Amino acid sequence: MIHFVVHEEGDGVGVVVVEGVKSGQDLLGWIMEDDKEVRIQARSDIPIGHKVALRDYQPGDTVIKYGVDIGKVVAPIAKGEHAHVQNIKTKRW
Repeated sequence: MIHFVVHEEGDGVGVVVVEGVKSGQDLLGWIMEDDKEVRIQARSDIPIGHKVALRDYQPGDTVIKYGVDIGKVVAPIAKGEHAHVQNIKTKRW
């Protein structure tokens, strides 16, 4: 079962597409552009439609989703953690 999708190989986050992702759960992702699978372990509970980090991030890093810069990291994010408004902010303001 696919748990999250990634648009491009260079994306740093994937979007969870199933309900009930729990910390410690092994996740299977699908990289759409290359029709390739990727596996990670969830390090936090992640709601459907939210992002899971595919790599470690530090404050100031840029997050890429769907090949687009979606913002900067404001708090550390470990690979497999929930990536959302608590740790990513827009660069617009």
